[in-house]
Amino acid sequence: SSHPEYWSTTMLDALAEWQRGGGRLMYLGGNGFYWRVAFSDAWPGAMELRRAEDGVRNWQTGDGESYHAFGGEYGGMWRRNGRPPNEVAGVGFAAQGFGRATHFDVEPDSFASRAAWIWHGVEPEDGKIGTSGLGGGAAGQEIDRYDTRLGSPEHAVVLASATQFGPDMVRTKEEFEGSVDVTLPDPYVRGDVIFYETPGGGAVFSASSISWFGALARNGYDNDIAQMTTNVVRRFADPAPFEPPAM
Repeated sequence: SSHPEYWSTTMLDALAEWQRGGGRLMYLGGNGFYWRVAFSDAWPGAMELRRAEDGVRNWQTGDGESYHAFGGEYGGMWRRNGRPPNEVAGVGFAAQGFGRATHFDVEPDSFASRAAWIWHGVEPEDGKIGTSGLGGGAAGQEIDRYDTRLGSPEHAVVLASATQFGPDMVRTKEEFEGSVDVTLPDPYVRGDVIFYETPGGGAVFSASSISWFGALARNGYDNDIAQMTTNVVRRFADPAPFEPPAM
């Protein structure tokens, strides 16, 4: 999915158990693991969402309506419920904008890192990847940022970052602590492609952009984004365990 935004407690618990057991996670979207939702066997097919407190939203929950009718849990953002997306996929929702998408700038040090295998067969154009796609590039619409302050693992390898956005790409409201003048370009408006190992021999690859999917099919899937994705799929399908670095 390019936009796995809504997760129930049961869903998130199942994913966490999978990761603890050495499961591999490819997160190929943006704005994932954001809102807490609920389901009920009494109403099959219905999903309950309470947009409580904060977050990027087109409506907000009314006073006294922040708890789910299905199960009684407090709704809102998972970040506000103590389970930020950074602890799931290493990145968290950073900015939203629906103008033209852009490219990622590669991180040169990653070519000599333990994640160098992800670059096999990839030939960046002037240090860039994902320079075209359905929305204009591989980085756009909604993007996620690597941030250890919010729970991202310190041992993650940043492969590439996107910062060259138009003025429509704006930092998420939960990132503001008050009404402040923002210096442009905003350093918090950034999308990061990352890789890291997890306990039990697992690993995570996060593309951190909804527009990543829109760049996969360029030139009949003969392109840098498709090659990187293919490299990760093949390695993640290999049962050989990943080894986290010594910290």
